Parts: sequence; structure tokens; C-alpha cells
Amino acid sequence: MSARNNHHRRRIKLNPHSLFCFLLVSMLCSKQGSAQVNNHSSPPFTARLINMEAATNTTFTYNTRLHNGAAASRVYQLSASLPPGWSSSFKVEGVQVTSLNIDSEKTQDISLEINPAIETKPGKYNIPVLAVTGTDSARLNLEAVVKGTYTVTLTTPSGRLSDEVTEGNRKEIHLLVKNTGTITLDNLDLSGQAPPQWEAAFVPSTITRLEPGKDAEVIATLSVPDKTLAGDYVTNFSVKNPNASSTAAFRMTVKTSALTGWLGILVIVAALGAVYYLIRKYGRR
Repeated sequence: MSARNNHHRRRIKLNPHSLFCFLLVSMLCSKQGSAQVNNHSSPPFTARLINMEAATNTTFTYNTRLHNGAAASRVYQLSASLPPGWSSSFKVEGVQVTSLNIDSEKTQDISLEINPAIETKPGKYNIPVLAVTGTDSARLNLEAVVKGTYTVTLTTPSGRLSDEVTEGNRKEIHLLVKNTGTITLDNLDLSGQAPPQWEAAFVPSTITRLEPGKDAEVIATLSVPDKTLAGDYVTNFSVKNPNASSTAAFRMTVKTSALTGWLGILVIVAALGAVYYLIRKYGRR
């Protein structure tokens, strides 16, 4: 009886070591199995950013990745479900595509560009994207948050885009900058492309902030050089920032000064007098 008890005690002493080994092996197997499951269950179609916010007249660009986990290469057809009037394009290495072939266990970077319709109202829009191959498909749900439009208009208070100036003088032109969009415009810069040797200056030269529906008046001064020939000249005034721009073509009619006209008449009279004198003096010989 004592021998049996001693043998039973020896078996109990061995159990903790065996149990520890068993648990250690089980944990290692469990981790390996978990890693395999996670790798297998990772989505084949992903995007670096699935939600983007921009203006209506801005291109939404999504950087996506498509993985082929099959044992053979596959051809994927790409498509995006868009609201009416919207457009999209898929690009691989800068080339527009509608389908692509991906080798087994390879991943391809795909750029998706989406342009909302100009009349799109502000809000959040869901965009399902599909990569279909045979009977299988990979789905990616994207979101485009449209926050409004960037639009600016450059004109004059009266709407008239023409005036007159005398050569050698300056002319002040009152311009009107309007924010016709739905988003505030910051740091709008004024500039002018004038004829050669003309100068254009603006006060102010930059509009720091312009709220939607508001306008700001700018005074442009054109300096016309002396001896500019009479005629019509066009100066292109521009206002812009990184999000919006507008250009107005302003026609300026240059006239010669009265002094210049009288000088011209005097030169003509002097020339005629000289001719008459020469005829009187040498015509009899």
C-alpha cells in the first residue's frame, strides 16, 4: 500500500512540468494560428484615407491598394458608384485604367480621382468602389464630404470694362472683387498684365479675407508712357489665390494730348513754310 502511494505521489510531482510544457506549446500554436487568420482575413481592397473633405470644384484623390491573395494572377474590373453628374477615373502609375492584372500574392497601388458635379450641395456622400474578378469582388466604401465652392469674380462697380486716358498720364480704375462661392476666400492677390512700358498698381494689392456673398473694392492705377500712339490697348486684371481665380480684360483708349497736337500742327506749318520759302527763293532761277 505504501509503494502504491509513493508511485502516485511521483506521478503528481511530474504533472506540473508536463502541464507547463503543454501550455507553452499550446500558446505558441495559438499565436501562429492567430497570425495566419489575421493575414488571411485582412481586406484585399484598402485606402490610406477613406474620408476626404474638399470644395465642390476640387478633385477628391484617394490612394488605394488592391491585393491579390489567390494562387494565380487575376484581372480586376474597377468601378465606382457615383451621384448623378459626378465623374471618376482610376490611375495606375499615372495612366488611366478601367481594369488591371495583378499577379498572385501581389499588391497594386491605385489612385482614384473623383470630381463632384458643380451644382452639388454641401454634405457627406458615400462612394462604393468595386474591384470585380470573375465571381469574386472586393469592395471599398469611401466618403466625400463636400463643403461648398470656391468662386471669385472680378469686374467694375458699373460693369463697364473700358475707359480713356491721355498719353503720359495716369488713370484710376475702380475694380470690384466678389466672392460668389460658399466658402471664405483668404489672401486674394491682385495683378495686371499691361502693354509694354505701362505700369499697373493696386490699392490694396491683397485682400486678406472675403466672406461668401461679400465684395471688396480695389483701385487700379494705370500709368501710360509719354509718346504712346493713339489707339486701343488691353490690360488683363487678375485676382487669385490657391483655390480660385478670375480675370477681367480692360480696354483703354489712348488719346494724344492737346500740346502734342499743336506741336504736330506747328511742325507741319513750319515744313510748309520752308517749302514755300525755297520755292520763292530758288524757283525763279
